[in-house]
Amino acid sequence: MQDHDYFKGKGAQINTFNRFDKHHLAYDHVEGLDEQHLADKPKTEIFYETPKKIISRNDSPDLPFDHSVNPYQGCEHGCIYCYARNSHEYWGFSAGLDFESKIIVKKDAPQLLEEAFLKKSWKPSKLMLSGNTDCYQPLEQRFELTRAILKVCLRYRNPVGIITKNALITRDIDILKELASHRLVHVYLSITTLDEKLRQLMEPRTASAVKKLRAIRQLTNEGIPVGIMNAPIIPGLNHHEIPKVLEAAAHAGAKSAGYTVVRLNGQIADLTRDWLFKNFPDRAQKVWNQVCELHGGNVNDSEFGRRQSGEGSYADIIKQLFKKSQKKYFEGRSMPKIDMDSFRRGGNYQLF
Repeated sequence: MQDHDYFKGKGAQINTFNRFDKHHLAYDHVEGLDEQHLADKPKTEIFYETPKKIISRNDSPDLPFDHSVNPYQGCEHGCIYCYARNSHEYWGFSAGLDFESKIIVKKDAPQLLEEAFLKKSWKPSKLMLSGNTDCYQPLEQRFELTRAILKVCLRYRNPVGIITKNALITRDIDILKELASHRLVHVYLSITTLDEKLRQLMEPRTASAVKKLRAIRQLTNEGIPVGIMNAPIIPGLNHHEIPKVLEAAAHAGAKSAGYTVVRLNGQIADLTRDWLFKNFPDRAQKVWNQVCELHGGNVNDSEFGRRQSGEGSYADIIKQLFKKSQKKYFEGRSMPKIDMDSFRRGGNYQLF
């Protein structure tokens, strides 16, 4: 049960120490426990970064893309389990509350992307938006960097994939529809749970499942191919929802479905454990033990091929439940093939 000190609207409830810092601040309690304390709910702060390049290369065999673009670092969505939290430490911040309240904005992202496309060395490749943090997080409504990036992709006919937890994506239907007409886009909505109370605790500033399903229907009606990721699956919290999530997504028009199990690498383990015991004290230890069983006795896992699906009895239960639901609701459906041969070398316009 939550206490009066619980930060509503935030996933993390603490700031873990940054492993790159030699020193960190703690408060000594009379009980002899050291716990970082924040008197007030942190407000969003914006920082600006001017990188020399915007495209990141991916060499993970678990991911279906080679390049990604992330116009934002940190994410106000506040998903407690987010693997991107650890990367916030490279910027000198905490993976906890800092991650969802100190947001780095890369205002030059669209221009940098066009510069990359103009180079003779660029080989057309499917770009993934939200390879790290969500490209449609709340600040996108203000900065419109994702919209500008999509315009660059359309201008050069470079294929793009998007994964998001925000229904804000429907704002850009006009661009997405044109990209889809050239077979240049795949969209994925991430739906973790249909339980609104659980969503508000686990990923507090994402769109509700109702809004995501509505977005899937809107995009589908405009001819934009949409799939879903039912992720992450957390045994004891949302694994039983797999059939209902896939049924609802298929009914809304989704063409494909995938899943991953939760893994809690780095500081995410401490953050999630704190969150879990504060919100679900009656079953927290059981859930924690089941997550450990997914990863050979640990909550963290970095082994390619195993880290996203897990292993053991709980992983098998999740896999079989997903496969049966997928067959029932998605048989005969698939995302259209992306066109990799229409890239316009040099584009049609000059650099912004």
